[in-house]
Formats: sequence, structure tokens, C-alpha cells
Amino acid sequence: MRRVPGGIPYDLRMRNSLSRPRLGVLALTAAAALALAGCASSPASNYGEQPTSAASEAPETPAASGECSYPADSRPAAKQVEAPDAEPSATGEVPVTVSTSIGDLAVTLDADAAPCTVGSFLSLAAQGYFDGTTCHRLTTQGIFVLQCGDPTGTGTGGPGYSFPDELTGTETYPAGTLAMANAGPNTNGSQFFIVYADTPLPPKYTVFGHVDDASTKVVADAAAAGTETGAPDGAPKTPVDITTITEG
Repeated sequence: MRRVPGGIPYDLRMRNSLSRPRLGVLALTAAAALALAGCASSPASNYGEQPTSAASEAPETPAASGECSYPADSRPAAKQVEAPDAEPSATGEVPVTVSTSIGDLAVTLDADAAPCTVGSFLSLAAQGYFDGTTCHRLTTQGIFVLQCGDPTGTGTGGPGYSFPDELTGTETYPAGTLAMANAGPNTNGSQFFIVYADTPLPPKYTVFGHVDDASTKVVADAAAAGTETGAPDGAPKTPVDITTITEG
């Protein structure tokens, strides 16, 4: 499972908290760092915030529907891309195929629930931002997520812009959830996480779609190998490399 849930889910020092690795279960269940770019394997460098089972906080105001805001980030883009259009064009359910080294993952995006997030994801995918990237972070205790979306593979990279959360305050993160990692409120970038087993997280990671049951099992099977070091948080031992992300 920016960038665990852990909304997989930037680093408190960098920007995406589903990406900062933890040394043990206590850290995983402490006040979170889902750097899932805001969900990574380097201890102090994550473009996102990592999911944890910390107590819920008051939800942020959902991003206004109708027009989205993608202000430039203070850090350069990990791969040069144009910011998405302010006016979302996708509606309803959008089928997407995430082609990876462990197989194709069938994803359905929810453009009605999270129009700005889906608009950004589709824009980045169309520009090849995710092509040739690796999912840099896996968590195996407390929270169960695979975090992806950083072209640098370090948990520190983002698209050069950020955008607001789209939350209702009732979000849950069962197996198959697709959500944004972040480094705190309204710091979404490119890092996202896939929940491969039911995960207790506070409702602060924007849910923008789901992975079908068969694809969730593919991720869970890869996660069963654990991390490269055997720690509960780190780079996956079984590499998960994204080839392309395409609609349909």
C-alpha cells in the first residue's frame, strides 16, 4: 500500500507520509506517517504520509466539486509533467488497468466521490508519469498497504504540485481500497497506496477507487514475501514495478 493507507498509505520532514518506514508495530500504530506520499522505504525521505491505526481526527473539508486546484509545490517534480485541468472531465466509475511486474491489476476509479484526485491520477497516467516506476513501500504489521507513485523509488518524489483532500470523514480502508498518501492535510501529490488486507486507519486518506478481488489477491500474494529486510515496513522483497497505467 504518500505517495498507507497506510492515505497508504509523505514524510513529516519531506511531504508524503505513507512513505516513511517504521521500525516496528508500535510505530506503525502510533500517530501516523502515511507517506503513501503520504505509503516508502527510506527512513527520512517520503513524499507522503503513512497510514496508521491512530485515533481519528476531524475530517478536512472535501475539495470543492466543479473546479480543482493544483498549486505548484515547493519541490521540483520527480518527472516533468503538466498539472491537470482545473475542471474535472471524468465522471462515474472509470476502469483502469495498472500493468505491473506481478500482473495486470484491474482498478475502478470513483470520479464522482473524488473528482480532483481522479483527474490528477488520470492526467499523470496519460503523461506516462507512472511508467517504469516501482512500488517503494510495503507494510506488513498493523497496516497492510503497498505504496506506489514515486518515480524516484525513494518515497521522496512528487509531481511538482499538490491538491486538497476529498474526504467525508466516514472513510474506511478494507482490502482492495485505493487511496492517496499524504504528508498531512491537503498535501496530495502522486503517491498512492493499495490496501491488500483490511486496515484500521483514521479517515484522512482520500479514497478514490478500488482494486478488484483477483487483483487484490495478486498484491497480497506478493506482500506475503515480506520486505527486503524482513522488517514490517520497507521495500517489498518481491518487486512490484509499474509498466503503464491505462484507462480501460
